[in-house]
Amino acid sequence: MDVALSPKGEELLLEGGKALGLDLEAHLPAFSRLYGLLLEASRQQNLTALRGEEEVVVKHFLDSLSLLTLPLFEGPLRILDLGTGAGFPGLPLKIVRPELEVVLLDATRKKVAFVAQAVAALGLKGAYPLWGRAEELAHRPEHREAYGRVVARAVASLCVLAELGLPFLALGGYLVAQKGPRVWQETAPLPRALDLLGGRLDGVHSLRLPFTGEERNLVLLAKVGPCPARYPRRPGVPEKHPLC
Repeated sequence: MDVALSPKGEELLLEGGKALGLDLEAHLPAFSRLYGLLLEASRQQNLTALRGEEEVVVKHFLDSLSLLTLPLFEGPLRILDLGTGAGFPGLPLKIVRPELEVVLLDATRKKVAFVAQAVAALGLKGAYPLWGRAEELAHRPEHREAYGRVVARAVASLCVLAELGLPFLALGGYLVAQKGPRVWQETAPLPRALDLLGGRLDGVHSLRLPFTGEERNLVLLAKVGPCPARYPRRPGVPEKHPLC
């Protein structure tokens, strides 16, 4: 029997969407199906620590959609979801903004396999699961400086994210990192890395997650210059030896 959002879960999603300025009524079937797929898959493998309906709706679906409080995701942009995990924030973004082309990148095969299953089940055209390491893929011509936006949620420190994500961006593009309340500890040393990578800190947009009131900070890194060919460094090095 297929698992779906309960009426309470649907109402939670709708009310949370309104709090973010979004009308999610037309997207309820897709989110309900995604919830069922996530729950079923998580019973067999460790895809996510969040299992309860309210947790999934608020901390996966609505948290992902908080990106849409920024005026940066309109039109047919090509977006890279860096370290997508079980598909967040990329899948919710694609559901609500179907005109976006979304590449969902992760280094864990089982997670990419689930994302591929979800993309097929939801019939999401223009969503592309991708397995691999950012340090390697960012050097390939089809990916380097090929995206208008890079999004990252709970992946790495900003210093590491800047090195991993900025090489994927075309000039004028933005990396948007979803961070918690301690964001200022990460932004303080960031200018040194950004100077090396052709980036600029363009602001931090703060908000509260619906219902829980948890603080979220959306960090905007703009691509303002070319990124030297040596970046990102080989796999594992950015994490072990951050640029700042």
